[in-house]
Amino acid sequence: MNVGVLTIRFKRLDVFIVLSGVMFLSQLQGVAAGNKPAECTRDLMFIFDASGSMGTTDLTTNEPHIARVQRALHRILPELPPSRRMGLIIYGEGAYNQCDSIQLKVRPQINAGELIVSELDKVQPAGRTPLTQSVREAAEILNYRHNPAVIVLLTDGEETCSGHPCDLADALKADAAGLTIHVIGYRHRDAAGLGDVFGARCLAEETGGLYLPVETEDQLVDALRKTLTCPLTAEIPDSRKPLRKAEISIPLR
Repeated sequence: MNVGVLTIRFKRLDVFIVLSGVMFLSQLQGVAAGNKPAECTRDLMFIFDASGSMGTTDLTTNEPHIARVQRALHRILPELPPSRRMGLIIYGEGAYNQCDSIQLKVRPQINAGELIVSELDKVQPAGRTPLTQSVREAAEILNYRHNPAVIVLLTDGEETCSGHPCDLADALKADAAGLTIHVIGYRHRDAAGLGDVFGARCLAEETGGLYLPVETEDQLVDALRKTLTCPLTAEIPDSRKPLRKAEISIPLR
């Protein structure tokens, strides 16, 4: 009887480990001592600016700010896991002289993506910017003193209702179990009379969050992805390097 040889070739072992362990690594990412949940899985409150300035246009286009923000959210929200508890607060839809126009549109819950998109599509920018009080109410709803949570604030303007975001940042940091606030500042760099940095930046700096200034829809999507999704920490080996092969010879009878 002729005896043949079956040769089995395996790709480099470390490639196999990386690929087979992706799910495990992503689950572990960001988990601190004490088995606290990764930030990208914590309860989230999204705060949306619907003040009058969101209905205005940039110097380069006739499209209002809100239209691009809505499209960006339509693009990013389907990427979020339905199991994550998310909520939505909208401020500024009231009359121009009102500072109490803060509405909880969606209480943090699972499968909230479609509800949030539906509410955002109804927004009619009109009023002022009670930014500080909106963040305070979001923190309370998230039970920030006992529950590690995340707030994502998207605004195109400054506080206009006598609030002090930096004072609030200090107070929240002192009491929070683990509250992270990300601030996305949407403003065209050539906007007349406006500075490059938002006053609300300190909310992010004091709580370990990100401050992300943006101008375009694509930049909005990138900023939302950085603050809302789980980045992949596993690294794939350089594809330019040749793969080593292990050969196992098995006699065939």
